[in-house]
Amino acid sequence: MGATSGAVWGRVEQQDFRSRVRGTLLGAAVGDALGSPVGGLSMDEIREAHGAEGLVDMTFGHGRRGAISHLTQLTLFTLDGLIRAQVRRDTGAWHPPTDLHRAYRRWSATQHDWGPDERRKEDGWLALEEWMYARRDPARACLIGLADETMGTLDAPKNPDERGVEAAARSAPFGLLVGWEPQLVMQLAVECAAQTHGHPTAYLAAGAYAVIVHGLARGESLDAAVQRSLQLLAARPGQQPVADALQYALGAVRRGMPTPSRVEELAGAGTADGLLSVAVYCALVGEDVRQGLCLAVNHGGPSGAAGALTGALLGALHGETALPPAWLAELEGRPTMLVLADDFAMEMTQGPALHGPGGSSPGWLARYPRA
Repeated sequence: MGATSGAVWGRVEQQDFRSRVRGTLLGAAVGDALGSPVGGLSMDEIREAHGAEGLVDMTFGHGRRGAISHLTQLTLFTLDGLIRAQVRRDTGAWHPPTDLHRAYRRWSATQHDWGPDERRKEDGWLALEEWMYARRDPARACLIGLADETMGTLDAPKNPDERGVEAAARSAPFGLLVGWEPQLVMQLAVECAAQTHGHPTAYLAAGAYAVIVHGLARGESLDAAVQRSLQLLAARPGQQPVADALQYALGAVRRGMPTPSRVEELAGAGTADGLLSVAVYCALVGEDVRQGLCLAVNHGGPSGAAGALTGALLGALHGETALPPAWLAELEGRPTMLVLADDFAMEMTQGPALHGPGGSSPGWLARYPRA
């Protein structure tokens, strides 16, 4: 992660960055929790269950309001893996895709273990959170891709025909590496997506999405961030469906009032490119976060993924205080998310004070072991 000198991070900048990190993570989680209960329902079925306006508030899923799905679980482990990569850098062993793969394997363990194993000190703190051991409709591609030690790579990806959205939906944290160059952000997101989703449409959607979040986290407009993403996609084989989807979203903004049928048209077959298009569109046309998220989840496609992608964009753009407070109040796991977001922001802005030439904080290395 780009070695940023202390001079870059004044206190105001640190507070702005922390607000955007929190906004990205909580926004993704809120969108996931809002949309997941209606994922797989048609728009008619959503209206039948929730009224003519469709879904406009948190509803019950997994036995409670505000429950998250596996998409948020994996997003949390993306952040955990990025912190761990940064901590391991001191040892000279610097290969972030491997650190992310280890983090995703820790998530995989939560899907078949009964609960945390206190003996595994190398797991760090996130894997000891009991609520993370709930099975929340994990995508088959994620379970298969992470089922063994072998890491999928761009040369030998896991699930090479998988075009689903799940890899993109866990990739917002890569965009929070604000000290990195955008092309490196894209490369890391793409390599990590190929660990479970091996089709270029899926892994390039993840890379494009990470670059858009990156622009927003650095204070750019959404339009400028999408343009940069399109520039970086241009050189990559297999990028056409993703580039077309982004262009389609930008064009749709000028075609009249947003409606569920327009969102469904953008979503297409519900693959990663279509849902990226939905997220960009809803973030651009939503008058505020609540409206943007409601627009993203009211359609016949994977509503949880659409909500998660849209929520992270809006959270990165506006910061945490723009998120609907009543939804945050009900969000499952919010204390864990706030701690993780703040740890990430602290690592990125003040890492040398936590582990560096001048000594290391034992508490930090217990939370984020180098092992």
